[in-house]
This record gives sequence, C-alpha cells and structure tokens, in this order.
Amino acid sequence: MGASLILETSFLIDLEREARRGAGPAQGVLEAHAESSLVITPTIAGELAAGASMQDRERWAAFIAPFTVLPLTVDVAWHYGQADRYLRANGMLIGANDLWIAAAGIAYGMPVVTRNASHFRRVPGLDVLTYG
Repeated sequence: MGASLILETSFLIDLEREARRGAGPAQGVLEAHAESSLVITPTIAGELAAGASMQDRERWAAFIAPFTVLPLTVDVAWHYGQADRYLRANGMLIGANDLWIAAAGIAYGMPVVTRNASHFRRVPGLDVLTYG
C-alpha cells in the first residue's frame, strides 16, 4: 500500500469536473498514486459542502464517502499555531482553511495534493504535491 495523500479542495473540484469531461490531470494523480490512501480533513469536507455543486447533502455525502476524514487533533492545532506564527512573522499569511489543511498535513506526515501550491509551499515542513 502506498502513502496517504490529503486531497485539497481545489484538487477535488478539478476531479469532479474531470469526471464529467473525461480524463484530466487530477485523475492522472489518482492513477499515479493508485496504491495510496486518499484522505481529506473536516475543513475540506466543509469547503465542499459550501460549494454550489454540493448543495444536496446526499450528493455531498456520496462524494466524500470514498475518502477517510482525518480528525482534528491537539497535534493538528499545535502545528496550526506554529505555522500561523511563522507566516504572520514573515508577512506570508494564507487563508485559515488552507492553514488548517496544512497543519493536518504536517501533523499526520502526509503530503497535500493541490493546484494552489504557492500558498501551501509557504508553510515550513509541509510536503506539497502539485499537478496540472
């Protein structure tokens, strides 16, 4: 079995669009990491629930069902605080949701798969996997 990957919201949105159109770079990532466990965070699940295409709870639940939802732990919260302090001190803030996702990646030792690499690469100690 391969490593676990956190699939960030932008990736999942691309994956949903590609499912309607056919193949694309997000599907290519899944094929390249077929042995990996695919996970999301509660923040990602919430961002998806807020999206226009996931207004129906049953549709949203079916979409996130294949993924393990990582719990937010005290360790995740600690890494959030450390990363926030660093980013704030260096004038490189990112959105709070992205910071929670990054903190989970650090705490769980998992890379974050995203199209938004410029934000996530600001966070020290986070492994970022891009595509596209």
